[in-house]
Amino acid sequence: MYQPPLFKEERIDVMHGLIRAHPFGLVISVGPDGDALANGLPLLLDSTAGEKGTIRGHFARANPQWKRLDETGRALVVFQGPYAYITPSWYESKREHGKVVPTWNYVMVQARGRVTIHQDPEWLRSHVSGLTDVHEAGRGDAWAVADAPDDFIAGQVRGIVGFEMEVTSLEGKWKVSQNRSGADRRGVVAGLSGNADSDMAGLVAAAGPVS
Repeated sequence: MYQPPLFKEERIDVMHGLIRAHPFGLVISVGPDGDALANGLPLLLDSTAGEKGTIRGHFARANPQWKRLDETGRALVVFQGPYAYITPSWYESKREHGKVVPTWNYVMVQARGRVTIHQDPEWLRSHVSGLTDVHEAGRGDAWAVADAPDDFIAGQVRGIVGFEMEVTSLEGKWKVSQNRSGADRRGVVAGLSGNADSDMAGLVAAAGPVS
């Protein structure tokens, strides 16, 4: 990933936080023929497994990507956080000299690592139970895998293949107006606040002074 030093994020806990907040990752693999495959998957991060964590998910058995991963043993997983278009109209510098252009702010984590494919029914059932528990947490009528008949779940498990990647490389990019003046950043925060881009406004405000 292109990484200007100003936007580079190296804190593992911050990158893990983004993965947990935006766990639908894009799993990318390249085969011996050079062709790339990419699929979006709901993923679980285990920050206690390995120096940089371990990511787990599952493919539909009919999806050919798991076979490629079984052959190559490597993958890239991309997690996209908040992003927003930034208009120059929000910049104080537009009124001062006009030498401004539009841009995009965004946060992203890219994880690379060694892949293990799992077909053991016990591993798969444990994984989907954990994945479900995370996303059902806090619901008054939370659903659990154990709520469904065992034979039904067993049939569903036969239709999936597990994916586990020990992360060996973790890169974060937080492009949140760090290259603008405090006055320009203040304008960005004001422009983004109170709408669908309010998460990005918080990131801009947290990245440095806006005065």
